[in-house]
Amino acid sequence: MDFVPKVILVAGARPNFMKLAPLHRAMIKRGNNPVIVHTGQHYDHNMSQLFFDELEIPKPDINLEVGSSSHAVQTADIMKLFEQVCVSEKPDLVVVFGDINSTIACALVAKKMHIRVAHVEAGLRTGDLYSPWPEEGNRKLVGSLANVHYAPTNQARENLIKEGIQKENIVVTGNTVIDSLVLASNKLDINEKLLNDIQKKYDYLEPNKKTILVTGHRRENFGDGFKNICNAISAISNNNKDVQFIYPVHLNPNVIEPVNRILKNHKNIFLIEPVDYIDFIYLMRLSYLILTDSGGIQEEAPSMGKPVLLMRDTSERPEAIDAGTVLKVGADENNIVKYCQNLINDNSLYDSMSNRNNPFGDGQAADKIKNHLKNLNL
Repeated sequence: MDFVPKVILVAGARPNFMKLAPLHRAMIKRGNNPVIVHTGQHYDHNMSQLFFDELEIPKPDINLEVGSSSHAVQTADIMKLFEQVCVSEKPDLVVVFGDINSTIACALVAKKMHIRVAHVEAGLRTGDLYSPWPEEGNRKLVGSLANVHYAPTNQARENLIKEGIQKENIVVTGNTVIDSLVLASNKLDINEKLLNDIQKKYDYLEPNKKTILVTGHRRENFGDGFKNICNAISAISNNNKDVQFIYPVHLNPNVIEPVNRILKNHKNIFLIEPVDYIDFIYLMRLSYLILTDSGGIQEEAPSMGKPVLLMRDTSERPEAIDAGTVLKVGADENNIVKYCQNLINDNSLYDSMSNRNNPFGDGQAADKIKNHLKNLNL
């Protein structure tokens, strides 16, 4: 009978699960039933059974329920609880995703217990330790701990090599978040009832208007950054009555306060609560362009031909900027207004950004990781 290694997949927030889900499905097909551990780092009221059903994975086997606290306390709490999981489960491999506190905490525990670590979405770098913080620090630290690194792009691979990681321990796979995007988008294409139900939720959006989707949550933009972002959206709204905005507003008070104060009285700006994953994919497909400070959307939107204006000063995904699918405008009111207006008015500029190839993969990343894991000597 073939040996089947015991694998733990660790997630701590919604974006982690979107990266985890394709690998879980691929491993199940291979005959390996990995244990899903949710650290509970980010509580999300939308992370219901529906969320996991949409991703076609079960609810986590183990939830550490650490919740929010300071970076140090949260990281320490995750480490203490995850060590107990490793003692009881005795995994051969721990797979971590992305760059949140759960990623570094669980990687460090596994390493101290002589358990092999694989890092999915390895090698992303901004080159500025404090932008974003603590994500840039987390991913650099995990890079020094992991035994195998699944890099989404060749640029990410080069970043790791520059930091002394052996080439044979790096595999370029694309990003599994694109796998999840392809699955969700296909569901909208083939499930007419699902599509109709979602369309009804947003029937207040006028089909003859250009829809701009907005997301924002980065702590680097708290304060003046969000004030500038909201002032820019307000100005664009006032100057373009044939444009409408839809903005699923992050629940952090540092986001809610300026958004409601500056934007709530605009008739062509729709402020809504955070939405389910499949709804968000629908809104991305519906949108004309996207204003965001997100990391993952820089990868997802180009797959749909949607230009992205990145409201950050740095990006760990320079490939998207180099490819011309993402334009970095920062949290600068004048820049946001200028480049958004250019994309609204200039069809050739819009086409030049929307018709580029996505450098982050083709939706087959999980299979590449699964095949490589199969050949590891665990």
